[in-house]
This record gives sequence, structure tokens and C-alpha cells, in this order.
Amino acid sequence: MPLEPQPKIFACKQSQSLAVDIAKAYGILLGNIITSTYSDGEFQPSFEESVRGCRVFLIGSTHPSSDHLMELLLMCDAAKRASARHITAVMPYFGWARQDRKDKPRVPIAAKMIAKMLETAGATRIITMDLHADQIQGFFEKPVDHLFASTIFLPYLRGLNLDNLTIASPDMGGSKRAYAYSKALNSDVVICYKQREKANIISHMELIGDVKGKNVVLVDDMVDTAGTLTKAADLMMERGALSVRAICTHPILSGSAYERLENSKLEELIVTDSIPLKQTSPKLRVLSCAKLFADVMLSVHGNKSISEKFLM
Repeated sequence: MPLEPQPKIFACKQSQSLAVDIAKAYGILLGNIITSTYSDGEFQPSFEESVRGCRVFLIGSTHPSSDHLMELLLMCDAAKRASARHITAVMPYFGWARQDRKDKPRVPIAAKMIAKMLETAGATRIITMDLHADQIQGFFEKPVDHLFASTIFLPYLRGLNLDNLTIASPDMGGSKRAYAYSKALNSDVVICYKQREKANIISHMELIGDVKGKNVVLVDDMVDTAGTLTKAADLMMERGALSVRAICTHPILSGSAYERLENSKLEELIVTDSIPLKQTSPKLRVLSCAKLFADVMLSVHGNKSISEKFLM
């Protein structure tokens, strides 16, 4: 009978800390990989142990810069050429996902292109969390396990024991997510309607629903410049909300995000560690996604169902 493939976990540099926690929760040591860098910035990852016939898990979020994506692609290619039997790209944050369609003429569909690049590089399976657009799963010809951070956030929200809880979406696109949370928590829903001048610049925002006397929790898949979240929080407090919190899976937090967060009326911003934080803030609360990924990776390796990991 053929031998079962041995599991091995390796980390891209940008996800090293999370990968250590995932490997610990999985129950094995993180694999040994070194990266050589040339003077001009070109780099070369190298597995320092055999992966022949193994099930290789490569952990790396692909938030810009493009070096993070390139490192994951090179590691997939190296594992393929080293005769790994299965190559699973574990991407807590799937970067470039906001480019999932042509929203104007002569622009790329970057998410589709990256899906093809990962498959060409050798990935035989993708595990990711809270994609910006669910349809990105369809861009792959390989299996995609799309996990939801609700598994992590819902127990935390229930533990807050907030009276008059209301779930809010910071934009129309997130209404489906907000309704799913509200159903799980048996709460009301409000929606923010926003108009943008251009990317990351909001020209106008309105609130659909009543927040007076409510403890509001904004729900989104990512927080980038924090412009939308902080503007929504300030608007809700003006409309009589008792408190406003936000839960966002991926803490990109670029530009003036930390400054906006500190100056906003948000009580706290709850995120996962899918992306390492650039700095700390008293308003930031980080919940680990390591156990979620480790549990799913164990189930994948054991050919077991992972449906119980999908709370919504």
C-alpha cells in the first residue's frame, strides 16, 4: 500500500509569526526554509529539508507589496520541483482580491490572474479566509477552502453581552455579511450607503436604519485606510448610538489608518492576525486565526469534512 504523505508546514517571511502558531496548534514543528537575497533585491527561497512525497502547507498572506505574492509563488514552484505530492497554499489574506471584475474599461482582473499564477506555480489546493468577493473561488480550477472569520468573531461578540445589539455594514456590498451576523446573533441590521470620489476617498455617506440607543458592531472583511469605518462610526454616534465597535478580518491599516482610528469614536476595532500589524493601538483587539487554520489543515490532511468550520 502507498505510504500516507507526511505533512510539513513552511512559512513565508511576512507570515512567520502566524505560521509558528499554526504549526504549534497543528502539532508539528515549522519546516526549515532559507531565503537568499541578491544585491538588486531578487530573492530565492530554498527548502532545507526533503519534501519528496510530502503534503506541503505553505503559509503566506499576499498583501502588497508584490514581493509577498512572489515569495509564495517561488515556494510553490520549489516544492513542485522537489517532488512534493500535495502543495497547499494557505493564504490567510488573499491580496489583490478587490480587482475581481472589470469595473471600468481597460483594467485587469488581478484576482483571476493570481489564481492562474498559483496553479501554474504548482499549488494543488488553496486555503484562505474571508475573500473580498466570494466568486473568486470560481477563478480556480483547484479546490478552494474558503473559511469565515465568523468562527472566531461570534464567540467574542457573544461574550461582550451587549444590550440592544445592532449589526451594521459600512457599505452596500457588505450587507450579505451583516445579515448573516445579525441572524446568528438575533439582532437588528443597519446599512451605510457611501459614494466615492475615487479609491479610498469617500464623498458622501448616509445611514439606512435606526441606531439610536443601540450598541452597534460594524462588520467588514478588511480595513485599509479606515476612512469608511471611522466615518461610519462618527455618523452613528451622531445619530444616537450608545457605542460603536468594528470587526474586520484583515487589518491592512495603511496610510493614516492608525491616526484615524485613534481620533475616531470607535470603541474598539477587532481583527485577526491574518496580516501582521505595523504598530499597536489601545483600540485594537487581535484574535488569532491560528487554531482555525490548523484544524482545517488537519482535516484536509486526514481527508475529513471541514463543513463544521463554516458557521455562516
